[in-house]
Amino acid sequence: MRHPTDSIAWKTFDELHQSFASEPRNVRLGLASDGFQSFGNSKTPYSIWPVVLIPYNLPPWLCMKKENFILSMIIPGPESPGDAIDVYLQPLIEELKELWESGVKTFDASTKQNFVLHASLLWTINDFPAYANLSGWSTKGKLACPCCNKETHSIRLQNCKKQCYMGHRRFLPLNHKWRNDKASFNGTKEKRLPPKQLSGDDILDQVADLYGLQLTKDPKKKIKISHESRGDNWNKKSIFFDLPYWKALLLRHNLDVMHIEKNICDNILGTILNIKGKTKDTINTRLDLQAMNIRKELHSIKIGDKYDLPTACYTLSPEEKDRFFSFLKNLKVPDGFSSNIFQCVNLKDRKISGLKSHDCHVLLQHLLPLALRGMLCKSVCELLIELSLFFNVLGSKCLSVDELEQIDAQIPITECKLEKVFPPTFFDVMEHLPIHLANEAKIAGPSQYRWMYPMERYIYFIKPFISNRACAEGSIAEGYLATECMTLCSRYIHTMETKFNRLERNYDGGIIESDGGLTIFCHPGRALRGGKPHKPDSNELEQAHIYILKNCDEIQPFLEKFSLTPIDTSQENSDMQFIGWLKEKVAGLHKCNDSKKMADLLSLSRGPMPYVTSHRNYLINGYRFHVKDYDKGLRTRNCGVVVVGETDEENKNIDYYGELTNILELQFIGGGRIVLFRCTVFDVYDQERELK
Repeated sequence: MRHPTDSIAWKTFDELHQSFASEPRNVRLGLASDGFQSFGNSKTPYSIWPVVLIPYNLPPWLCMKKENFILSMIIPGPESPGDAIDVYLQPLIEELKELWESGVKTFDASTKQNFVLHASLLWTINDFPAYANLSGWSTKGKLACPCCNKETHSIRLQNCKKQCYMGHRRFLPLNHKWRNDKASFNGTKEKRLPPKQLSGDDILDQVADLYGLQLTKDPKKKIKISHESRGDNWNKKSIFFDLPYWKALLLRHNLDVMHIEKNICDNILGTILNIKGKTKDTINTRLDLQAMNIRKELHSIKIGDKYDLPTACYTLSPEEKDRFFSFLKNLKVPDGFSSNIFQCVNLKDRKISGLKSHDCHVLLQHLLPLALRGMLCKSVCELLIELSLFFNVLGSKCLSVDELEQIDAQIPITECKLEKVFPPTFFDVMEHLPIHLANEAKIAGPSQYRWMYPMERYIYFIKPFISNRACAEGSIAEGYLATECMTLCSRYIHTMETKFNRLERNYDGGIIESDGGLTIFCHPGRALRGGKPHKPDSNELEQAHIYILKNCDEIQPFLEKFSLTPIDTSQENSDMQFIGWLKEKVAGLHKCNDSKKMADLLSLSRGPMPYVTSHRNYLINGYRFHVKDYDKGLRTRNCGVVVVGETDEENKNIDYYGELTNILELQFIGGGRIVLFRCTVFDVYDQERELK
């Protein structure tokens, strides 16, 4: 699955509403909303909530671009709307109902005809607090999980005074041995089944008594709903159920992978590094373990008026912390891979702070398993690697249904391993939500179309529109209209550079037109700066020449003919004989055929010019490469290369990893140019040789 069109949710919607699906120009929308503080450092908070519609009838590379977002409404401040957001959404819901039932007459520029355009809303995109506002299910308290609904399992910790969400053994197979393991978990056996996934009709039955209830922020008219007496966490019937098709949707509100990754990463780092104020392992935590009569090896020991906390398997020693922070401080990643994480590291105080959501995304998916290997015990490292692999698969641009099935079956085991290692305070609701993410991905497709990253970037984009603090919402509206006008005009201006036609930062020049010549002279790529010409020795030129010939498609028929010639010499002499044989063969063919392709073959057979150009930087296929010596003075690392090899006798892929040491541009008679990368390759199968 690469796009929401490949998802079960999209296909099921088409089956239920065939008249809507019969017109491919009908629009599918996602609704995203989040609040932001319009005045960053102001003493008085002022929260504004933009509501954005995202059209999904676009290819993957355009679908989540901010130029295609529709700012449908701005919910004014100074306070967030909370559960009363339905009051503000009423005009939008009425328009969505009109677009579904009646449609609007629209001009199709491709056919130059009018047609009736209809639109539908597939789901909402929101963080976890906004999930409660839009869905009506409160994401606080003992029933905080909206997916588990009434069957959410949580316990109240006596000393920490907080809810923890554990009980993941019920998601395991019924015959799993951990269901009967009392000592490793909460002291009880687990016999329950996983929670049932509720349909739209099930939800409507639960909120039937809340029909017509209008929530408001006015304290005089505020309605108090008792969750204890109701037995659930519903605050209201969501206004989205006014849409005729809403109850039939397989997924109505998305869990936000971005904030889940952020919270899990913060919890892991705070606990294993024992950061004050962020760790989940405190004296109250140990007292709760004692009250629950589990993990006796972690029970606190009272010495006088103080408590001594035994060292846990998930905490790092001071020396290990130094190694961990040194790893992050000296880390070099490829250009554009992440922000400068080293700036968040304080080696002196052994602290890490200021991590953004994407920093946590990179740490959790790529860096933590590498940074912590050899420090924590095997059981802790294994579960962190499993958690990293889970989010790695979940965040892929192209999802495999088989892989989703695998991680959906594996995540309950990983969550149970977390329960066996970390204390109960570690398990806030964010630690529980990954149990549902794989299932949502199977229903709705890749996370890139359903997480909050595009919305957060869009808020960052519109926030500078506020030029008048007395009229913040009006400033955003005026700025949005001006931007829309400029965006519309720039789509039709081709004679000047705009954001739609300007070259990308790592633009490689594109594929050169062959004009009937050899394809090897048409590969894309460009150097960042002028190179340095020099004359290599003849042996180096011969090696480069034979390498080019053996990797040129048009030369393969000649290689096959030459291999039939009986030759009893070494490989080196055989290569030289092939070059001489090829020159004669191509020269004879060129006399009878003077086409562009034959001229290029003649030029290629005669070899490169004696002078070559060395470059330190090169762009190709959207990637940036630097030679190793140039990379030493940078905070990024772009000298690493990998060559994907063929499978060996055991059907295992043999990949070659190395470092780029030189970039050589060879010129041939007739103007043809070929760029070669000279690399030092690591011999991963021989630790003594290391390089070759």
